[in-house]
Amino acid sequence: MRFRTDTALITGSIAPLITPFTDSGALDIDSLRRLVDWQIAAGSHGISIGGSTGEPSAQTAAERIEAIQAVADRIDDRVPFVPGTGSAKLDETLQITAAAQHAGADAALIITPYYARPTQEALYRWYATIAEEFPDLPIIMYNVPSRTAVELAPDTVARLYRDFDNIVGIKETTKDFEHFSRVIHAAGENISVWSGIELLCLPLLALGGVGFVSAVSNIAPHTVAQMYELWTAGDHDAARRLHYALHPLADLLFVETNPAPAKWVLYQQGRIASPFVRPPLITPTAAGIDQIEVLLGRASAVVNEEEKVF
Repeated sequence: MRFRTDTALITGSIAPLITPFTDSGALDIDSLRRLVDWQIAAGSHGISIGGSTGEPSAQTAAERIEAIQAVADRIDDRVPFVPGTGSAKLDETLQITAAAQHAGADAALIITPYYARPTQEALYRWYATIAEEFPDLPIIMYNVPSRTAVELAPDTVARLYRDFDNIVGIKETTKDFEHFSRVIHAAGENISVWSGIELLCLPLLALGGVGFVSAVSNIAPHTVAQMYELWTAGDHDAARRLHYALHPLADLLFVETNPAPAKWVLYQQGRIASPFVRPPLITPTAAGIDQIEVLLGRASAVVNEEEKVF
């Protein structure tokens, strides 16, 4: 948790890990540990688990806590650890967040409560309650309206950022790029903003974003991290080339519902023991696999480069 006291170091490519399962659907901690090692060897600047890509809504609180503890132990303070600890229930969110804090998380990523569609005032109180409960833990808000059916408005983000010292930023997963700009304009340039939309990761840096939590880093961690490093080093042309090289992999992730395609690729590469996703998701269909293979071919230069790592 050495990054907890200096969240300015939580930048770059934060890899949102899939949660591996066995063929029978149990947690696969051994595969999870291998993924952590590969991500760090590949150059990812931080690691998350328990966001949308990690299938949190298909797991019990105890399973999520077990995965968080396993990842924290494996990272061992080598890079920042930012687990997703939110759910649709406040008591469960507080339980998982407390466990993450105890495990040594550097910050907690808290999704907006899904399904209930709370008002902006209700969202403010939700995050205020969490921030007050964990005054020594940095809190990162997580806005993903396509999955939660509610959007955290820029003015609400700014109000929370002003009112609570431990609310340090937001992961924005919306294709409305104007929203990114309005959040930074409303909250001020010191707020930390990460993109959760793959093809908006690079553009966000031009607005003042500090990095991204991109599901593509599950299958191309080295390239995604390198894109950030090239941009921050001032080599914008090279960063843009990688951005476009990653297009087929960004499309691949959503051939069918994320994270099923990513898990299938990782299984084929021998990085996890099973491509199993929990219901209501299913592993990719035959038609989906055909599309995945076509897109892997289009990204062959990136895939071949990734295979050299670990």
